[in-house]
Amino acid sequence: MSSIQDGATISPILILDHVRDGRMHLAALFLAPKGKAVPPIRTDGNETYPVLLSEFPELSVHRARFSLPADRPSKYQWNGDEFQTAGLGGNMRIAYASCNGEEHGDLDRDGAERNAMWARMGEEHARNPFSLLLHGGDQVYADEVTDGHPLSNDWPDKLPRDPSREDLADLRDHLRERFMQRYLAVYSAPEFVWIAARVPSLMQWDDHDICDGWGSLRRSRTYSPVGQTLFSAAREAALLFQHGCVDGDLPPRFAGPDGTHLGWSIEAPGLRLLAPDLRSERSRRRVMARGGWQMMKAAAEQSAPGRTFILSSVPLLGPRLSILELLMVLTPKMQKYEDDLRDQWQSRAHRASWRRMLRLIRDMAARPEQEVTAVSGEIHLATRGEMTLGGGKTLHQLVASGIAHRAPPRAWAKVLGMLSWLGDAPLKGHPIRIRKIPGRPDRYAAERNYLILERNGGEWSAVWDFEMTGKSETLRL
Repeated sequence: MSSIQDGATISPILILDHVRDGRMHLAALFLAPKGKAVPPIRTDGNETYPVLLSEFPELSVHRARFSLPADRPSKYQWNGDEFQTAGLGGNMRIAYASCNGEEHGDLDRDGAERNAMWARMGEEHARNPFSLLLHGGDQVYADEVTDGHPLSNDWPDKLPRDPSREDLADLRDHLRERFMQRYLAVYSAPEFVWIAARVPSLMQWDDHDICDGWGSLRRSRTYSPVGQTLFSAAREAALLFQHGCVDGDLPPRFAGPDGTHLGWSIEAPGLRLLAPDLRSERSRRRVMARGGWQMMKAAAEQSAPGRTFILSSVPLLGPRLSILELLMVLTPKMQKYEDDLRDQWQSRAHRASWRRMLRLIRDMAARPEQEVTAVSGEIHLATRGEMTLGGGKTLHQLVASGIAHRAPPRAWAKVLGMLSWLGDAPLKGHPIRIRKIPGRPDRYAAERNYLILERNGGEWSAVWDFEMTGKSETLRL
């Protein structure tokens, strides 16, 4: 696979728009040198020519929408190459990954080191194909996009008092180009693009797709002209590169066609994927606003026989963080990490919202024909948790993070492990416990990793693939 710098078009990045009438409706995203024509997608003798979605000074973004059978393996052709897809019927496997990058210097890392786990996932797909690839947040690390412009150089510590419209327009152009460069670097990596052309992706954004701690920063930052310009540029990039669309053109899986929030759901026989947007409406005192809660309430009231996987970009079940938050507030050197804890459902600031979400999930799982599992990323560690739901059911929380972000020190994993001994019960009668991944010695694993979800004969299981120690033992869900 070649990069834009070689004058070649990056081969298809497959995105699942929705499932309907027994077919997977797909978007194939192409990044091409500006002005260069992109060959059509071919399926069963039909040709679909990509349309131009957006342009940058040296890059054009194109998209072709087409469909393939959902219940069986299939294939499509592009530019003389043939690509196989696994379909969504019967026994199937899903890969889940998050945290695809690092906060500083990510574009300067050695590609083979950075993308080693994408290569591992590709090898796994070649042995036993994945039907879907779920991206649980932080597809890019955009923390440095604000560098190099006078209005945003000191973001978020210092902001201009009253920037002019002309200066803000110039800032938007700067940010737009810098976001594009981040996605281009990710999407031109051969380890990533190989699997992305063969396995349809579904993506959910988190803070680093905007900036570190977006929504947990102070209102004076996020609602400033610079902050709103940053969010607007990040949202445009997310729609374009993560979802293959632009405003007014969102696929049917989105709960709000106007894109006020970017929550979505996908339904296939025996499977529902539910991804609330935990960033668009976030503030220091809320995780979601009206649109997000309406989406989750409607999902809780809907019958969806089989397994529902809830993608919560930050872990839904976790240790009690109030003690750690108090220590950080009281310790000046640790106050810079306060936003990281406020990002979590377990933060004192979000306790009521956390209870509300857990009640909705409890009600969702109360239907006899439905099972619910949560999957998350964000913390650069792997772990799992359980919450009893009643009626003999358990909510499993599976955390896989990160696919490219290097693991934090093992000492941090041990600190979280000690906190997990305290337990928590935000809902009376439904205690939460952090459990060890099968075959692992500790509750938190400090290795790069991704998650494999597998349906076999109607039963689901999970396996973590770790960079150094290989696959975990199987967890039956």
